Amino acid sequence: MQSTAIILAAGMGTRMKSSLPKTLHRLAGRSMLRHLLASCESVFDRIVVVLGPGMDAVRKEAEPHICVVQNERLGTAHAALQAIEHFGDGQVAVLYADNPLIRAATLQRLLDTRKPMSLSLMAFRPADPARYGRVITGSDGLVVRIVEYADATPEERSLRLCNAGVLCGGADEMTRWLQAVRNNNAAGEYYLTDLVALARAEGREVRAVEAPADELAGVNSRNELSRAEAVLQGWMREEAMTAGVTMVDPASVFLSHDTKLANDVTIEPNVFFGPGVTVESNVTIKAFCHIEGAHIGTGGIVGPFARLRPGATLEKDVHIGNFVEIKASHLAEGVKASHLSYIGDTSVGAATNIGAGTITCNYDGINKHRTKIGANVFVGSDVALVAPVSVGDGAILAAGSVITEDVEADALALARGRQVQKPGRAPEMRSAAQRLKESAQAAAKKEVN
Repeated sequence: MQSTAIILAAGMGTRMKSSLPKTLHRLAGRSMLRHLLASCESVFDRIVVVLGPGMDAVRKEAEPHICVVQNERLGTAHAALQAIEHFGDGQVAVLYADNPLIRAATLQRLLDTRKPMSLSLMAFRPADPARYGRVITGSDGLVVRIVEYADATPEERSLRLCNAGVLCGGADEMTRWLQAVRNNNAAGEYYLTDLVALARAEGREVRAVEAPADELAGVNSRNELSRAEAVLQGWMREEAMTAGVTMVDPASVFLSHDTKLANDVTIEPNVFFGPGVTVESNVTIKAFCHIEGAHIGTGGIVGPFARLRPGATLEKDVHIGNFVEIKASHLAEGVKASHLSYIGDTSVGAATNIGAGTITCNYDGINKHRTKIGANVFVGSDVALVAPVSVGDGAILAAGSVITEDVEADALALARGRQVQKPGRAPEMRSAAQRLKESAQAAAKKEVN
């Protein structure tokens, strides 16, 4: 029998104060919806996402999973009902896209804990229970009822076990209970939590599966989004360090959901990883680097204050220094670019040295062009290579050159104007400049008077 996850994602998230649907806001470079989908994909056989009308961007984010539309927002039970034809014949769990941090192991425990013909719900103990609904249990540990904060007595409010909203039951029971929910409440909505009372009325067990509060806290505002980011970053840092990564100041390192760090990588403070980064072993990333869409080979050194943009591939023992930017470029083994350079749309051969201030001029205002620099090339300081251009192996490019034509292997290329010297001219120029300055000051003073 197949298990099915129903993810409710129809909410617009007005508290986010954003034109972007709530579930598309990102944590560690990935939408909240994709985080939850990733957990569900390793546990459930089928996933159905319930959208609101006109939410094409959310539909695209949910691909390739089934999507159904809740045309009228009449409550959570009504939303789950829209997916009823996809329930199948196994277990059905209803989750919320704004609970993005539920881990796969927790979802698996939810399925494994539920007994046949019963209902399970997820519960947690937040540090501040605040206005969460409370889960009331009996002496046997089974759930008796859920009471909303507004309806709870002072004694019930003192309880710390709170409802996370996630429910799991057999497909037949979930279908029957959802169809039996009524909207006789102040809001006129069909509430998913009513399933607890319906199951109890049939004499069915309702069991609370307790999970860590960090996994179950909802995200409904920018403040809550930032707290979820902090939780997720903490998990990823711990996982990386457990696997052999050194972080000098873990709290200042920001990882993406897909960052891959090998053992014996050292990361100094204030480093940001965007999506698509792989770092091989024995790499040092110095402070204040920004890295996304890049591959860093074994033994590399990057930074401080370096930027690796998408398409940057650094092979073994490449050294990238301060204020160097690499984009859509391949740097072969042993390349060094130590200072103040931009390398874009370029291939650089092994053991080549890129001097300070080097720029590959890859954009002509309309199209991007590539530069090819061979192996064992020495590029002097302040060299501009105007693409498309090719430099052969072993060539030397003299400092200050503007290279506009291909350079042969082992050639010395000089492309700069001849220096002209005028003896004694400097004092004359300083005197002339001083007279102009005094004249301008006198005119300004006269105008004021």
